[in-house]
Formats: sequence, structure tokens, C-alpha cells
Amino acid sequence: MQSYLDFEKPVADLEGKIAELKSLAATDQAVSIDEEVNRLSSRADEALVEIYKKLTPWQKTQVARHPQRPHFSDYVAGLITEWTPLSGDRKFAEDAAVQAGFGRFNGQPVAILGQEKGNSTESRLKHNFGMARPEGYRKAVRIMDMADRFNIPVISFVDTAGAYPGIGAEERGQAEAIARSTEKSLELGVPNLAIIIGEGGSGGAIAIATTNRVLMLEHAIYSVISPEGGASILWKDAAKAQDAAMTMKITSADLLAFGVVDGIIPEPTGGAHRHPDQVMASTSAAIDKFLADFAGKGRLETREHRREKFLAIGTAI
Repeated sequence: MQSYLDFEKPVADLEGKIAELKSLAATDQAVSIDEEVNRLSSRADEALVEIYKKLTPWQKTQVARHPQRPHFSDYVAGLITEWTPLSGDRKFAEDAAVQAGFGRFNGQPVAILGQEKGNSTESRLKHNFGMARPEGYRKAVRIMDMADRFNIPVISFVDTAGAYPGIGAEERGQAEAIARSTEKSLELGVPNLAIIIGEGGSGGAIAIATTNRVLMLEHAIYSVISPEGGASILWKDAAKAQDAAMTMKITSADLLAFGVVDGIIPEPTGGAHRHPDQVMASTSAAIDKFLADFAGKGRLETREHRREKFLAIGTAI
């Protein structure tokens, strides 16, 4: 069942009428609804196009957080074969918020990292809503170490509101674990790619997104803090999240212009949750291009490329 966002109400109303007509036709075969359904469908499509042509940063935030948006597990299922997940940081525990392992993309061995938010109450609790503890980042470092040792490219799917700020996480060195993961991302001799598929929140995202190439889905967001958190700091009022979203420049178009990200993966009208197959195809093409662009590059050249990329951010502003 389709879940609608507040600003999608005109589309929800039209698609609701279509559903009512189809329900009526199912109980009364004498009723002809084809013409009316086609008319309403056309209006719904037009309304959706108009809405998504002029999304505000806050509306994009809502799309990025849509409960039906494809998550890490969906991308692995759609793009990766021979997926072999690995668990644990070999120091303390397993953290289900960060998923990591090895598989093949179009036959080529790749290491895969990412945050998994979950898609049901049970799975969201299991994955802590994609908010990793130190164990998750130490697991990411462990996988990157293995990938570097065996000369395997690393692909990260970023989708987190931020690292988990609980007392236990802080006691076990949350900030240090994020810093070590960021450091490992920077020093890899193999190419690494990050794709922000939903939310890219603060250091929790940067820990696995400090890569040779950073891509964003069109309606994803990437920020140092959530709009609600930013509003609480700037205006002492979380209700001003819409204003914060506009001020913080968190959309893919803004971040591409600033040079923070390197490219945008287009989404179908209505967002990735409406047509996940199209998003998978676009993401697959982006990964394929990345691997082709970095094929044959030496370890020093790959590391230097990454270094220069991050040193250049902000220099042209």
C-alpha cells in the first residue's frame, strides 16, 4: 500500500478515487470505468510531476526519510550477487546498524558497507534505525582492511540520521571509532565509492563516505546535523526545521554546486520508493562507470586522487 507524504495530498486524493472506482467495478461488472480511470490517472501523473518539479529542501528531507524508500538491503538484493555478510568488530560485539561484507557487482568482486534502517518495527529496532554504535564503525574498518589487503574496491551505501549518541556508545569510544573509520577510508589504496541513498547525517555518514567519489540520489540529503537539530541550535525551536533545511543547503543540487558531492543519480518522478527498479538501474550504471573510471589506477594514484578531492572542497567558493 502506497504511503503518501503531506504535500502529496492532491495525488493521494486522485489515486484514492481510482481505487474506489476499481473496487466498484469489481463488485458490479456492468459498470465501465476505463475512461474515468484513464482520466484520473493522467491527472494524478500530472499532479505528481508538478509537485516534484518544485520540491523544497524540507520536502526533499521528507522524501529522503520515506518509509518505503529502498534501503541498504534492497540495493544489495538488487545489485550484488554472491553476497556474503560478515559480522562483528572482533573487539566487543555485532552492530546490526552497519551491514558489511563481500559480493560481486556484474561479476567483479566488491566490498560493501552501509547503514540499514529497517522497514518494519521489528527490523528498525534490530538495526537501531540505522544509527551505528562504535562496533559498527570498527566492523567497517575491519572490512575495509580486508578489501585493501586483497585489492577489492569498496562501495558504501549511506543512509543514517547520524551515529548513535547513547551513553554506552560514548563510553566505548564513539568519536574515536568514527575518526578511525574516516581515516581508514582516506588511506585505502583501492578505489572507494559512497552513494547517499537517503539521509547522510553528520560524522555517522562521513565515516564511510570519505571516498574517491561521492554520489547522491536526487532526493537524498547530506548534512552536518538534521534540520530539526539545526533549528534547535539556531532558533531554539525544532519547529523551524523547514527554515533550517533551506538555510543549511542539504540537497543534492546544492552540494554538487559546492563540490561536496561529485554527481547526482536521478530518481523517477515521485521518488525512489515509487519506482525502485528504475533507481536500481541508475545506481548500477553509476557504479559501473566508477569502476571503469578507476580500473588500472595504482594504489598511490588512487590515494592521491582522494586526498586532492577533499582538499579542494571549498576552495572555489
